[in-house]
Amino acid sequence: MVIAKYLQIAQDLTDKIKHGQYPAGDFLPSEPALAQLYSSSRETIRKALNELIDACLIQKIKGKGSMVLDINRFVFPVSDITTFSELNLSQKMNATTQVLALENRNLPQAIAHQLALTDPAAIFVRRLRTVDSEPIVIDEDYVLKKYVPAITKEQAQTSLYSYFEKELNLEIAYATKTITVEPVDELIAEKLHLQQPDLAVFVRSLTYLKDTSFFQYTVSMHRPDKFKFVDFARRKSAHGGLVL
Repeated sequence: MVIAKYLQIAQDLTDKIKHGQYPAGDFLPSEPALAQLYSSSRETIRKALNELIDACLIQKIKGKGSMVLDINRFVFPVSDITTFSELNLSQKMNATTQVLALENRNLPQAIAHQLALTDPAAIFVRRLRTVDSEPIVIDEDYVLKKYVPAITKEQAQTSLYSYFEKELNLEIAYATKTITVEPVDELIAEKLHLQQPDLAVFVRSLTYLKDTSFFQYTVSMHRPDKFKFVDFARRKSAHGGLVL
């Protein structure tokens, strides 16, 4: 399959932004300079830059050009599918993972009913995440055995997604997420060192594969004093265009 030239350019610019060649706060080269650099037309460059705008990687500043935005804007990324191991590596958090439970367990009945699943058999994994020896989040994952027949403690201790993607060749595509604040039971309160009232931030995720098949349900319980959610919103004009 031939990839359109503007998408190739957008990918190359994205890679350069992510690798720090164009740091946050700096401006990309001008459209004429980019057109010369990529041996393409100004229109192709504009289409490529629009892809970066849609991905929230750049912002057009009138009279100045395309400013690179901060792509490391999430502490715990709720609007993305990023593993704890990836976050630990990228943000150098000095984090550790402790496996609290690893067992066969059916998907919660309400979730199985919601998704109309006929086979709710899953592997249940509960993990405690700490940063600088301080507990901050407990993750509970239900992974359908239909796609993942077994999980070892070592795999749960390191990175499940590395195992899913690199060894099982699963293509993880997207997730739907909800955020609430709720009371927790004594076990969770004790593990997270919660003070009264025993409230935690719950992030519930339904994760799907590339073929739209559901395969994982996750409940992440965060300490409220350690939870921060920052997202990026862009307003569109009444005519559907971007307000720059």
